[in-house]
Amino acid sequence: MTGQPEATHHPRFADWVAGARPRTLPAALSPVLAGSGVASFARAFDLGMALLALLVAVALQIGVNYANDYSDGIRGTDADRVGPMRLVGSGAASPAAVKRAAFGCFAVAAVAGLVLCLWSGQYWLVLVGAASVLAAWYYTGGRNPYGYRGLGEVFVFIFFGLVAVCGTALVMQGRFSLLALAVACAIGFLACAILVANNLRDIRGDLESGKRTLATRFGDRGTRWFYLGLLVATAMAVAAAAWLSTPWALLGLVFVPLLLPSTRIVLRGGVGPELIAVLKATGMAELACAAGLFVGFLLG
Repeated sequence: MTGQPEATHHPRFADWVAGARPRTLPAALSPVLAGSGVASFARAFDLGMALLALLVAVALQIGVNYANDYSDGIRGTDADRVGPMRLVGSGAASPAAVKRAAFGCFAVAAVAGLVLCLWSGQYWLVLVGAASVLAAWYYTGGRNPYGYRGLGEVFVFIFFGLVAVCGTALVMQGRFSLLALAVACAIGFLACAILVANNLRDIRGDLESGKRTLATRFGDRGTRWFYLGLLVATAMAVAAAAWLSTPWALLGLVFVPLLLPSTRIVLRGGVGPELIAVLKATGMAELACAAGLFVGFLLG
């Protein structure tokens, strides 16, 4: 181990909650809400399936957060950072305990996902679920984590955008649709924007520790423009979803005014605590976009 303090006491419940990083949970709720909206537009919404899909998404999100906490902590990349408390990096919990928590969350996601596959009859989704768990662990885990190679945004777009939204709609509808793909792109782009805001905040520490995120490759200025580009891409995807379904889907654009203050902070060079506010706002904007799409599909 390199750089993390030794755990000096048993972590409190509040520590585990903080380590789960609640501010990232909109990235789990949003794709299920948006995918459920697609299914409702096709008159195929099923509350039971939606709740199971939500359990899968939330368990994977928390599992990823604990896995990142463990992997970054034992590598020492959390030794000097701005942001939420990390269990291993702060010494609040032992690496072994955090690792067990991560795999416990993955197990919950796997069981719920298996039930959902059996219920829907989409048995091949078991392979997708297995890939999701492996991708969650190897994001920062293993000897060659792809999150340290600038591929974190690719993981987020695929699994918290395409897979989560299309998978939610698929188990209810029983088929794939271009509408689900357009909605998945919108949610995936905003999920990526959350990660970009996080990595922009940590860019200095990541450079010093050798963690090569996309932000360290783009540089400070390039990452700020990348954040803006993701928001523009989201708006275009929402417009495409409205074209494929109903003009009411344009309610998904509610995220735009919500992120105007954050966009100004990012483009004028905000750092540290300012970017924590951007991270929180981007997560809530993703949830607002998903809710807008859901309501739009219901009205349509």
